[in-house]
Amino acid sequence: MRASRGAVLVVDDEPLVRQSVSRYLERAGYDTKCAADGQAALERVADWRPDVVVLDWKLQRVDGIEVVNRLRGSANGGVGVIVLTATAALADRISALTAGADDSLAKPCSLAELTLRVGALLRRIGIKPALERPLAFGELRIDPPAREVRLAGMPCDLTQREFDLVYFLARHPGRVFTRDELMDLVWRYSFYTDTRTVTVHVRRLRAKIEPDPARPRYVETVWGRGYRFRAEK
Repeated sequence: MRASRGAVLVVDDEPLVRQSVSRYLERAGYDTKCAADGQAALERVADWRPDVVVLDWKLQRVDGIEVVNRLRGSANGGVGVIVLTATAALADRISALTAGADDSLAKPCSLAELTLRVGALLRRIGIKPALERPLAFGELRIDPPAREVRLAGMPCDLTQREFDLVYFLARHPGRVFTRDELMDLVWRYSFYTDTRTVTVHVRRLRAKIEPDPARPRYVETVWGRGYRFRAEK
């Protein structure tokens, strides 16, 4: 089943880049697959039909400009394309946009910025996220479409950021996230150095969703590492 935020194909001939971009987008809620070259990308698009292709401009077998040209001339011409180019290659970025790419970024790029651009492109081309099902953990219920959290049937008065934080953690139960990672993935501030705001938000969140904030049942501190959500259903 396709993830609610959209499907993204990551195309790059460097395995580390493919894995890093793909994993980051997955954490942000996208369904992702990878291709190592242009020909594999075209085959994957025809078979899987992603919403967006994140495409390295310099590829083996079939290069980026050929991939864009063939996509725009096919039944999959409506797919969004974000091209990644070498840092100093302004000419490549211009060529990519001229060929029909929707956006371009210079490598190495901020993964947080790339994720934001994927979301912006999906909105621009009219891909609407599917409604996500509520999550239930014991007496705690998280309703994404309504952006509402209830504890024992009673609504919790969360701020927007508090909801984003608990929903993100609940979507990855058992996984530990550092404060730096939460700043990057929830706040989208990969450049922000003062992570004390995460600690403050966790404390406020616990005061609203935990039966006993002094002994958290849902949002746990893993000392020396970060925070995790305990999926106690």
